[in-house]
Amino acid sequence: MPDTYIKHILNASVYDVAIETPLQPARFLSARLGNQVMIKREDLQPVFSFKLRGAYNKMRQLTADELARGVVAASAGNHAQGVALSAQRLGCKATIVMPKTTPQIKVDAVKAWGGKVVLHGDTYDEASTFAKKLVEEKGMTYVHPYDDVQVIAGQGTIAMEILRQHPQLDAIFIPVGGGGLAAGIAAYIKYVNPAIRIIAVEPEDAACLKAAMERQRRVTLPEVGIFADGVAVAQIGKETFRVLKETIDEVITASTDEICTAIKDIFEDTRSIAEPAGALSLAGLKKYVERTGVRDQTLVCIESGANTNFDRLRYISERTAFSERREGIFSVEIPEKPGSFRKFCSLLGKRSITEFNYRFISNDYAQIFVGIQFKDADDREEIVRLLNDKGYRVEDMTDNEMAKVHVRHMVGGRAPEIDSEVVYTFEFPERPGALMNFLNRLGSRWNISMFHYRNHGAAYGQVAVGLQVTTDQRKDIEPVLKELNYRFRDETENPAYRHFLS
Repeated sequence: MPDTYIKHILNASVYDVAIETPLQPARFLSARLGNQVMIKREDLQPVFSFKLRGAYNKMRQLTADELARGVVAASAGNHAQGVALSAQRLGCKATIVMPKTTPQIKVDAVKAWGGKVVLHGDTYDEASTFAKKLVEEKGMTYVHPYDDVQVIAGQGTIAMEILRQHPQLDAIFIPVGGGGLAAGIAAYIKYVNPAIRIIAVEPEDAACLKAAMERQRRVTLPEVGIFADGVAVAQIGKETFRVLKETIDEVITASTDEICTAIKDIFEDTRSIAEPAGALSLAGLKKYVERTGVRDQTLVCIESGANTNFDRLRYISERTAFSERREGIFSVEIPEKPGSFRKFCSLLGKRSITEFNYRFISNDYAQIFVGIQFKDADDREEIVRLLNDKGYRVEDMTDNEMAKVHVRHMVGGRAPEIDSEVVYTFEFPERPGALMNFLNRLGSRWNISMFHYRNHGAAYGQVAVGLQVTTDQRKDIEPVLKELNYRFRDETENPAYRHFLS
């Protein structure tokens, strides 16, 4: 299987626009993990992503007539910029269909490379459908972001560079969305040196390759997480899966918090800020080392891109503290009397309190929401044990998503006059007017008793909503919510809500 791609990769034309990126040793990570960790810096490409390689190689194969009719692509970011720059270099017109949810910084980047941007739909699938319609109507050539032989071959040039730069490797970790990058690298490596392990890394909430490998056929995920938007793909490509099922050694998944921590790790070693998809492979590498206990090996991860919004950094920094187990959040019940907070703090010793949220509940006790710094996971368990031994009722909420995303940022407290309240969290496409559209679609059938909205600089906003729904109306609420076509979750029994807001 891999040998069918070797000729394509060896003949791939990418260096008219792409550069040979360095394979950079990560000194701090290497010392900490007990292995030689090296980062392939694809974030240093002119469009800050590897996508340029595949797009240009595909377009370089087009005839003069095809170039004259122009190309079209659907993308929310990196592929779009790669196609736009390639078209500029080849002297053809490029139309890029982007979802309306695409951050303005990415739209502006495509325009700066000379691409014509058409905003259509809220999702990549809607943009892709419209792009293919343009192909039929105007005879343009569709440049697929991953599921194309020449695109895959263009990405495979990264593998040639890696083996030239450091031929003695033990494993390569590759981020996977649609699979073009992984297929190109895996095909070349397994032909030249099959002893090198090829490990695909996906987000836990967008693991389409893992699902396909388990079932030995392509599947479509019912939902896809969008934090690592560069790899937020519901179904692995047809051609990429054909290659990957024969060439990869395993698939590892990483959580959002683990990806955030990997972004920080890359920054500390390189002073570059990877996008979430760009740091995904390092998150997988770290889990692999922890699971296997390997030492003194040479491990390569692909930093695939650096196209992230500045506004997302506060969220990334916040989540990193949780992932590294340097901070925890707890619900603690303390007596409602003078000196209680001082006594509580004294039990923590030299541990720092990072936040303290409180609202009066009764004359007998107070429910506090407290953030505490600690040394490691054992120290976190020690805090819980210590507080329980001293008679405090404590609940660890460090892994509670509603507590981390919403409750810790809300002010107010309980509403004793509110009855029949149910609580849901939603994700909806983020663009001007999106919040009002969400409220209009929710309608006025039920009174909104609580509302918290927070945007993380991403394509989707996150909302927590309280609604007054009587018992006899409970059966009607979820069918109405499903009609909104937004991802939602019932949080009515979530302890973070129960302790602080109900």
